[in-house]
Amino acid sequence: MRRFALFSSLLLATSVHATLVDAPDDLSLFLYDKGLLTQMNQVRQNLTDKTSELVVTAMGFLGVPYRLGGNSLETGFDCSGFVKAMYEQTVGLILPRKAEQQAAATQVISQTELQPGDLVFFNTLQRTFSHVGIYIGEGKFIHSPKPGAQVRVENMGVSYWSRRFDGARRVMLTQASSVNASTELNRR
Repeated sequence: MRRFALFSSLLLATSVHATLVDAPDDLSLFLYDKGLLTQMNQVRQNLTDKTSELVVTAMGFLGVPYRLGGNSLETGFDCSGFVKAMYEQTVGLILPRKAEQQAAATQVISQTELQPGDLVFFNTLQRTFSHVGIYIGEGKFIHSPKPGAQVRVENMGVSYWSRRFDGARRVMLTQASSVNASTELNRR
C-alpha cells in the first residue's frame, strides 16, 4: 500500500511538473522545493535505462537455440524461460516460470500502449498465453520460438502473429522495485 501511495505521488508529480512551468501553485512550489520533481525525473530515467538495458541484453541472445524448459545461455531457452532470464538479469525481477503465469502476474495493457520491454502473448498451442516474447519497439518482438529454431526478432504485424495475438502486459515498476530492494537486502 505504501508503494502504491509513493507511485501515486510520483504520478501526481509528473502531472504537476507541466503545471510548474506554466503557472506555479503552492503544491508545485512545494514539490519543487523538496526536490520531489527531480526525484521523479530520476525514477523515470532509471526506468528508461532499465528498459533499454533489457532490450539490448535480449538482443545479445539472438541465435541461442530453443530448448523446452531451458532458461539459460548454456541450456538454451524456451519462450518463458527467455523472458524470465532477461528480466532477472537486467531488472533483477524474478518473473514466474510459465507464460500464462507471467501474464497473470503483470498488468494488462492495450496493444496501442506497447513500449519496449513490455510482454506480448500469443496463442500458439490452441490455448491462451501459450507463448510470450518481449516487445522491442516498431511492432517487433524478440522471443525463443520453437524446437529447431533460435532466439530471433519477429514482426507482430505478419499474419501468423497478428492472428494469434493474445494480449500485452507490462511489468510494473513497483514489482521491480520490491524485488530489487529484497535482493539488495539479501546481499548484505
